[in-house]
Amino acid sequence: MFTALLDTCVLWPSLQRDFLLSLAAEGAYRPVWSAVILEELEYEEAAKLVRRGSEPTEAERRAHHLIQQMRAAFGDAEVEGWEGLEGTYGLPDPNDEHVLAAAVVAGAGAIVTHNTRDFPQSKLPSGIEVISPVEFAANTVAVDPIRAKVAVSAMATRSGRWGPVMGEEQILNILAERHGMTRAVEIMRAAP
Repeated sequence: MFTALLDTCVLWPSLQRDFLLSLAAEGAYRPVWSAVILEELEYEEAAKLVRRGSEPTEAERRAHHLIQQMRAAFGDAEVEGWEGLEGTYGLPDPNDEHVLAAAVVAGAGAIVTHNTRDFPQSKLPSGIEVISPVEFAANTVAVDPIRAKVAVSAMATRSGRWGPVMGEEQILNILAERHGMTRAVEIMRAAP
C-alpha cells in the first residue's frame, strides 16, 4: 500500500484532515507522521479553537482528544527512529528536517505538504516526492473514486459532533471551494 507522510500544515484544516484521513481509513493509502508533527498539530489545533471562542482548557482537551483519536485509528502511523537522520538533508528550513527524516524511515513515497518549496527535489532521497494536498487528493481519488465517495459519506455521517451537520454535497463543495480540491471533487462526482 502506498505510504504518505502528512505534514502538520495538511492536518491542521479540519475538513481537509478529515477527508485525507477518511481516504486512509477506507484503505486508499497508509498515512504516517512523527510525534513532532502530532505535537505541532495539537498546539495549533488548540490555538485555532481558542481563536474560535473555546475556553483554553476546553480547547486543549479537544486538541488532545483529536491526537488520541488519530493515534487510536491509525496505530501504525506514528514513525519512530527518525531522530538520527534529522539534520542530514540540508533542507532550506532546518525545522523541516524531521518531516523528511520520518518519511525516509517510514518508507513513504510522498510527503504531503503545503510547503512544497521547502523540500527541493535535489535534497530528497530517491523515491520520495513532495506533493500538495490538492494534487495528492486528486491522484488518490482518481485511483478509486468509489472508495473516495464512501469516505465522504462517512464524513457526512460523523458530522455534527464538533461542528455543523453537513451532507455529502456540502462537504464536496467546501473541499472544492475552500481547499482547492476541485479536480478530486469532479472525479468523485463523475464516478457511478
